[in-house]
Amino acid sequence: MKCEVLHESKGRIRVHAASGKMSLHQADVLEYYLRAKPFVTRAKVYDRTGDAVIFYDGERSLVIKALAKFSFSDEAAEALVPEHTGRELDRDFENRLIGMVFKRAAVRVLLPVSVRFVLAIVKALKHVREALSALSKGSIEVSVLDATAITVSLLRKDHKTASSVMFMLGLGELLEEWTRKKSVDELASVMSLGIDKVWLIKDGTEVLVPMSDIAEGDEVIVRTGSMIPLDGVVLSGEAEVNQASLTGESLPVHKTEGSYVYAGTVVEDGSCTVRVDKTSGRGKYDRIVKMIEESEKLKSQAESKAVHLADKLVPYSLAATALTYLLTGNSVKAISILMVDYSCALKLAIPISVISAMRESSVHGITVKGGKFLEAVSEADTIVFDKTGTLTHSTPRVAKIFTFGKNDENEVLRLAACLEEHYPHSIANAVVEEAKRRGLDHEERHSTVEYVVAHGILSSIDGKKAVIGSYHFVFEDEACTIPDGEQERFDSLPPEYSHLFLAVGGELAAVLCIEDPLRDEAPEVVSELKKLGFKKIVMMTGDSKRVAKCVAERVGVDELYYEVLPEDKAEFVRREKAEGRKVIMIGDGVNDSPALSESDAGIAISSGAAIAKEIADITISADNLYCLLTLRKLSQGLMKRIDRNYRFIMSFNTALMVLGALGVIAPTTSALLHNGSTIAIALSSMRPLDETK
Repeated sequence: MKCEVLHESKGRIRVHAASGKMSLHQADVLEYYLRAKPFVTRAKVYDRTGDAVIFYDGERSLVIKALAKFSFSDEAAEALVPEHTGRELDRDFENRLIGMVFKRAAVRVLLPVSVRFVLAIVKALKHVREALSALSKGSIEVSVLDATAITVSLLRKDHKTASSVMFMLGLGELLEEWTRKKSVDELASVMSLGIDKVWLIKDGTEVLVPMSDIAEGDEVIVRTGSMIPLDGVVLSGEAEVNQASLTGESLPVHKTEGSYVYAGTVVEDGSCTVRVDKTSGRGKYDRIVKMIEESEKLKSQAESKAVHLADKLVPYSLAATALTYLLTGNSVKAISILMVDYSCALKLAIPISVISAMRESSVHGITVKGGKFLEAVSEADTIVFDKTGTLTHSTPRVAKIFTFGKNDENEVLRLAACLEEHYPHSIANAVVEEAKRRGLDHEERHSTVEYVVAHGILSSIDGKKAVIGSYHFVFEDEACTIPDGEQERFDSLPPEYSHLFLAVGGELAAVLCIEDPLRDEAPEVVSELKKLGFKKIVMMTGDSKRVAKCVAERVGVDELYYEVLPEDKAEFVRREKAEGRKVIMIGDGVNDSPALSESDAGIAISSGAAIAKEIADITISADNLYCLLTLRKLSQGLMKRIDRNYRFIMSFNTALMVLGALGVIAPTTSALLHNGSTIAIALSSMRPLDETK
């Protein structure tokens, strides 16, 4: 791409494309191309002017070379652009805002007073209809106040005040719609599918392929704990599918042959083969947008309280107006009160505060599905951690392999990887990665695999039963045995590791020792969480007492529970809540799902199982646990902002009413200050919380 350098300083350069003005899509292609470069820290492309502002680290020549190589027709650059970037949405609202301001200015300058008066009457009809509709339902809402103020102003032939009130109301509605749609758009983009690869059935064999290789008509297989990647029809198998993210249904839906399944839903139990019907992600995005817009999860308790209070205060505003007129006989003073209400600001600023906090959370790698969960995090006093993949790294590794019964080490690893690769769990991933590191190919030799939650995997190899999982599952549930003469060797397994047992034909074949290193930041995060107000920090794990105690001591938790089953975790959360505590649960596996569902706010690790992320109310980045501290601070900051907004709205608008009743300010001034303060506080509520502490 040919371009001209317009301005530059250290680490920053502004360039102008020779092609000049760009389309919205072209601007997105260039912006995401630049953002993908490792030396670019930030980039912004302006489509109207054809300019790009680039912030970078390192050599200036790297930026120049990247720009020189860029082409709008580059397919690789095109692929970097997500389905929804928000640019088109912003442009639509910018144009509407500019149009609204210019139209008002043109009307005031070009049209005579008589015509402007008629236009004001025509515009007022909309507000009068809304007020009559509310009254017909026996409800006195803010629309009644607005209509009364506009109507009285017009009866007094004060079309300027009436027009100003209607303009400010329209501007407020536009800003609210813009903020909500932009926040929902960004949230939906974050919550959209993040599936890279799927299991494709090709020539009767399962092959792991990139999502981009899937075409309509292809057959894919989805098992317990995995997300359905694309819309399609079930060809075979049965599964319980969690569709809560799309439909809000609390119970999983049973899917059998002929059933339709949707992208983004999760298989809680069972497995099924799906014939792909749609390869586009559009349907998934649209359904998420609808879910976010309609779901009551968006409303925190504080938000709901503010909205209900706003409506309750409307009759009092009308009563104050009537009382002022009766006492003073001055319609101007009465109208000054009528121009002010609490409802506009409460209904605008507080919801915007909530949804802006959700959007800000996503910037920090935190996806929040609703405002009430931020409120729950701010009030929580108990936090429950899973161990594996949460307090420890989500990428454990195979440290040693002990073989039994004359089995070959590489062969048992090959077999273990063949079984484990079907299930997205940190330990399963460790086995697969070790096989990959050793360059071992593991062709599908087994029959259908069955996943037993919190225990292991059951299948058959060459007609022999094959099981891999915990000691309890392999030796107690499946009654496998240790080869003769190898008990002593089994008893001397190194205690510092977690053990994964593999048995074939009812006899132990190998023990894979899994190194589960503690996250470096875990002790500090636990310590800081206590400073941020958590009174009880608990670790619960299905691992052995030996391994669990070692981790718990290093992390510094208050309570430890080991060798627990999924239902034990859920029961603990229920018990804590019954005792009056607000509980947060953090986990990453299928076995954490019941507890995540029971908690006041369930938090999943982004690298964890799909079902955990689906059920969880919040998802955090897998990079480190520091975002838990950020989440707590943001949630507490949000509640402080809501409280601050509430106090300001009540005091400022009350002051305006008093000043209006005393005749200190005119109705026009009252309307201007009221509407101006409403928009100002709404804009202030959109500011990042970490800038307003």
